[in-house]
Amino acid sequence: MKIFIRIILVLLIILTIAGISFVGYSFYKKATVNYPNPVATMVVKDYGEVKIELYPDKAPNTVANFIRLANRGFYNGLTFHRTIPDFMIQGGDPNGVGSGSPKLSNIQDNVEDDKEYAIKGEFIANGYTKNNLKHKKGVISMARSDYSQAGKTTEGYNSAGSQFFIMTKDNSTLDGVYAAFGEVKSGMDVIEKIEKVDVTYRSSELKEGEEAPKDKDGNALQADKPKKDVVIESISVETYGADYGIPKTMDVFDYYSWLMQQYGMSLQ
Repeated sequence: MKIFIRIILVLLIILTIAGISFVGYSFYKKATVNYPNPVATMVVKDYGEVKIELYPDKAPNTVANFIRLANRGFYNGLTFHRTIPDFMIQGGDPNGVGSGSPKLSNIQDNVEDDKEYAIKGEFIANGYTKNNLKHKKGVISMARSDYSQAGKTTEGYNSAGSQFFIMTKDNSTLDGVYAAFGEVKSGMDVIEKIEKVDVTYRSSELKEGEEAPKDKDGNALQADKPKKDVVIESISVETYGADYGIPKTMDVFDYYSWLMQQYGMSLQ
């Protein structure tokens, strides 16, 4: 009986050592394998294909978020809702007007409390110092809100979700205050065609104090919005075997509710 117990103990020790070795090897492999940077392929209906290299070493959570949304089909069928020549084109809004955010169910399964989410801004002004990407032509970056005039600068810094923009000209004023996370490697001609589409009206053409043009129902038109939808047929990301996981998320700041509270107004 004692011999049998000793054999069992020896086997348990061997299995434990083997398990530790396997885990150690997994960590070692992760640390030593040099995966190529992930590459996103974006197909825009009637315009063509764009290849974008992503930089997880600069903005890891931003890249993880983009990959997760893209490879789960979130962007398929959405549009570029804002185009400004010699500046950028912006897309990825589920509402198609610049006001939408993704939901937790867009990045993970079996969500019990599904709600909109945001991610922390990975840029210098927000205390993140590893991202030194410049907003030069071809760079892709995350769109976000700006609540600084309301004294809610940090909330604006951490308000990105799914919307992104691609630079069509260098603009250093965005450096360090927006989370750039990749760069177009082919298909820049597609981006340049999109930036020149006909729009409702140009925000830059409005004079100070002048009201925005209105539609037939009297509603203000959205500035810089293409008259004909520029549709993203698909975005998929080749990760070359690397797993970038599920991004860390934050609750979305409800600016409207906060504003109503400041004025003591009921939300009912």
